[in-house]
Amino acid sequence: MGDCGGSFRPHEDDDMATATRIDRDEAEPKAAPVRPSRIAHLPFPLFSAPMGIGGLGLAWREATAHFGVPSFPGEALLSVAALVWALLTLLHIWREIRHPRALIADLGHPARAAFAGAFTIGLMMIAAMLIPTQPGAAFWAWTVAVALHLFVALFTVRGLMLTPRNDPMSLMPPTLIPLVGMLLAPVFGVRLGLVMPSWLLFGIGMIFWLTVQPLLFQRIAAGPAFPEKLKPTLVIFLAPPSVAFLSLVALEGKVDWPALALFGYASFLAVVFLTILPRFLKAPLALSWWSYTFPAAAFTVALFTLVRAYPFPFADWLLWAQLSIASLLVLVVVLATLLGLANGKLLVSD
Repeated sequence: MGDCGGSFRPHEDDDMATATRIDRDEAEPKAAPVRPSRIAHLPFPLFSAPMGIGGLGLAWREATAHFGVPSFPGEALLSVAALVWALLTLLHIWREIRHPRALIADLGHPARAAFAGAFTIGLMMIAAMLIPTQPGAAFWAWTVAVALHLFVALFTVRGLMLTPRNDPMSLMPPTLIPLVGMLLAPVFGVRLGLVMPSWLLFGIGMIFWLTVQPLLFQRIAAGPAFPEKLKPTLVIFLAPPSVAFLSLVALEGKVDWPALALFGYASFLAVVFLTILPRFLKAPLALSWWSYTFPAAAFTVALFTLVRAYPFPFADWLLWAQLSIASLLVLVVVLATLLGLANGKLLVSD
């Protein structure tokens, strides 16, 4: 019996040791898994918000000049755009301090990197806001914005030349954003007396837009299908002809036939997108929804400019309708974005 009892003691000791370890493990608090903070996922494309809000502010400025409505809506929207731009800039500086690789990843991404142009266009919107009251500050804001935008455009074109074409994300509608900025800068530069630099910028933007857009249409027609959440970015196609029209009118001081040709193309695209807007709005909530806002606002400003040069029957009704559509789009997207940020759907990894 002694031998039998001795043969079982080691197993009993092992069981007791195991039980002790289990009790100790249960008593010790387990470390929570380390997760990156939400600021790491701050969306770089959110800089489209100041573009859209500021563009709508410029449209309401046109409404003030044309209809005599109070200036408050336009100036308030431009001020909100400036505040949103400043807030996003500070948040991205904080993000860079906390998570340096996050910003590098954005700038290295073939689609998200183009939204660096939205950052500089937002600064152009601030310059536009300041032109009537503080032209000196507007001059410096415009100069800094253009210098940074040239840098962004340079790397965008460089990326188009070097990125392998087997990557479907390398050629998407947001690629047009840096080129739109080149076309937008003269609209404000002429008002600041910078006519010659504005012509140079217009030439860069115009030629590259005419070069890149056919490639994008080929990508749509023959390439892989767009992810559902990126389909709203197709509306970006409306921005270049609308802004090019405004730029050419500012540079030449009149609405001549080349400007009319650009407006005709923009109008055709606007009707096309209006017919398929209900399908776009079925896309899941994403930052791509901001793609509706700036093109709609730019086309609204273009329509005001055309009507000022060539009035026609029922023009005022059409202007109010277009301004209402642009305003409603911005309101819906702002509310959807705030809701997405509140429930955490936007500050997540792609």
